[in-house]
Amino acid sequence: MKEPINYIVIPGLEEYPHVTYTWVIMIGFVILALSLRGGFKMIPSGVQNIIEMIIYELAQFVDSIIGKEGRKFFPLIGALGFFILCGNLIGLAPGCVSPTSNINTNVALAAMVFLIYQSVGVYKHGFGYVRHFLGPVWWMTPLMLPIEIISHLARPLTLAVRLFGNIKGEDLVILVLGFLVPFILPMPMIAFAVFTSVLQALVFILLSMVYISGALEEAH
Repeated sequence: MKEPINYIVIPGLEEYPHVTYTWVIMIGFVILALSLRGGFKMIPSGVQNIIEMIIYELAQFVDSIIGKEGRKFFPLIGALGFFILCGNLIGLAPGCVSPTSNINTNVALAAMVFLIYQSVGVYKHGFGYVRHFLGPVWWMTPLMLPIEIISHLARPLTLAVRLFGNIKGEDLVILVLGFLVPFILPMPMIAFAVFTSVLQALVFILLSMVYISGALEEAH
């Protein structure tokens, strides 16, 4: 499906702007990492202070949700959070599109979270992980098993659709307002979109951590 306006894209990928900007964000992260490599000091200052504060607060957030094993999943949660945040915000720049406004990007992210937390559950508990689906007592198994299966299968769907709906909706509203009154009317909506972009990134990683934490817990 063609986008409603012409975005800056890679030749040959005109029909897939979300792919272009996914690569833009990934390449940007690589360049940032290479530029910062070896530049950190024992006594932080300037940009290093900001980076360390963000990393520290995010690490504390992960620990508070997942617990003592949270640091193992910090690279995953951090990568998800920063990618989704940048993916949400990049669409606010003229000529750019949010990769998270495309359902395919979000399904890929949600499916990855689903496979990882299920794998974590199996790795942690072995065959005993199946008890998470059987309910608290054996005679409730016929009722709880289908409910739990549907619940788990719905998780990646809700993760993907929630992010897609919010970001795509914001982009369309800003686009319409820009056609009506350029430069003036869209500004309040852009400011609101910045807030919701941060919020949606937090919601995605928060739910991902809740799912991982649930997989690590013992079945009751």
